Amino acid sequence: MSDAVPEPSQEGPVEPGYDPAAPAPLNVPRTPTGNAEVDAQLERLGDADHLATDGHIEVYEDVHRGLRDALTALDARPGPQAPSPSYDQRAPSPSYGTRS
Repeated sequence: MSDAVPEPSQEGPVEPGYDPAAPAPLNVPRTPTGNAEVDAQLERLGDADHLATDGHIEVYEDVHRGLRDALTALDARPGPQAPSPSYDQRAPSPSYGTRS
């Protein structure tokens, strides 16, 4: 057994190497839709860029829930009223059913 102490390395500090498992942004463009609720959910997808893969599911489920709620809200909004008929559709016209 030797009591010699190894000499320090002359290479300097070790820089972290490329880690393919590390989170990396996908840089997928997100085009605004014009609907503030939907656009906010699409921007939320960017949060997954900074998470490990096992954290993506939480973001995706949250975005899915938000988009579903936004679509449900669109269905619940009252639409324009149907135009009222200019005549009573229940009564047949006077000439209906008569023969000449």
